[in-house]
Amino acid sequence: MSEQVQFPSTSGPMLAGVLEAPEGEVRGWGVFSHGLTLGKDSPAASRISKALAASGIGMLRFDNLGLGDSGGDWADSSFSLKVADTVAATRFMAERGTPASLLVGHSFGGAAVLAAAEQCPDIRAVATVGAPYEPKHAEHNFEHVVDLVMAHGEAEWRVGGRELTLRRGFVEDLRRTDLDDVIERLRTPLLILHSPDDTMVPIRHAQDIFFAAHHPRSFIDLDGTDHFLTGRGHAARAARIIAAWADAYLAPAR
Repeated sequence: MSEQVQFPSTSGPMLAGVLEAPEGEVRGWGVFSHGLTLGKDSPAASRISKALAASGIGMLRFDNLGLGDSGGDWADSSFSLKVADTVAATRFMAERGTPASLLVGHSFGGAAVLAAAEQCPDIRAVATVGAPYEPKHAEHNFEHVVDLVMAHGEAEWRVGGRELTLRRGFVEDLRRTDLDDVIERLRTPLLILHSPDDTMVPIRHAQDIFFAAHHPRSFIDLDGTDHFLTGRGHAARAARIIAAWADAYLAPAR
């Protein structure tokens, strides 16, 4: 069962989400953070969340500022705001009586959950899928307009069949973000999923995350999988791996 929900962004506008209720015995709850401009209904976000719910792990997937059904303007967003709103999503889950124990992030959202985890007291496990080690890696997506942005303060960026306004503040926030210290401080169990066939975020990013992190950490190659997990069974495979790995951390403390 899917439930439409809303909660406020840390910047004010309401964010729209879908809560995928767990089927059968409730094993736990989690929050999914989507890629740069992908949204809650992207293949990775929707398919992984639904598959986890089918395995007993309820998931909240939500649109970040100005995307999908959420309010606000994407031009006002930043990596730092994405991290803050991921934390806000876990607060929303706690307030409704279903505290999230698991954070899952795809691509840019994977970097966001790494940064958000230490600010989420209920989180007991973090999983990333195709995540960049350096958030500024996302700049390659708009490198053809970045000079205009830096010179004039903003520029239109055409992506996914739509135009978004890209502002200097977004780029500057990316460039000053360094996850080295964040990952070094992370003591939450970490699962890193990445495809050696990923052409958007090379697998060296996963290797860098793995070697920067502390145990318990796990690294699994999603060989044959594209970055967006659009192939038949790709998202389902990732979800099965996450569900099995997370079991030890979602179980009630003994």
